[in-house]
Amino acid sequence: MNALLKTRGNPVQAAPAAAEPAQYLTFMLSGEVYAIGILGIKEIIEFGGVTTVPRTPDVIRGVINLRGAVVPVMDLAARFGRPGSEITKRTCVVIVETAHEGEQQVVGVMVDAVNAVLEIAAADIEPAPAFGARVRPDFIAGMGKVNGKFVILLSTEHVLSSVEIGAMVKGAEAVVHGE
Repeated sequence: MNALLKTRGNPVQAAPAAAEPAQYLTFMLSGEVYAIGILGIKEIIEFGGVTTVPRTPDVIRGVINLRGAVVPVMDLAARFGRPGSEITKRTCVVIVETAHEGEQQVVGVMVDAVNAVLEIAAADIEPAPAFGARVRPDFIAGMGKVNGKFVILLSTEHVLSSVEIGAMVKGAEAVVHGE
């Protein structure tokens, strides 16, 4: 909120306050560090297995029961076009809530390991690169500078797009039915 200041009778706009640093959960995936804004994260759980669902795309590992709710679990490596993640002792499921067309959607995201929550100032976030990333450009919200290194900040709206995942499911069903 800009306040008006008087300087010798002339109103002058005050400079806006510096943007507060945002907090991000960092995690490992295929040897790279990624981050998601913590405002959309509901919780982090240890990977305990999933129930596979027939005729779902490879990016959906299956579903879990989260306090009585059925939550799909997405293999983030597969979503990025890489081979599916291997399950290790450090594999976690990050439960993320996103909004799509006014409805809340809860999805589990399978990652290799969770690192830490970091504060990244707006001034330390660069735009997503137009080339050279191993991830689709629309999946990247920006590149956060942390201790002289970059962290890939993911756009959960694009990565977890229910429309795109739904299209994958329909495509898989068409293949099964020979269409």
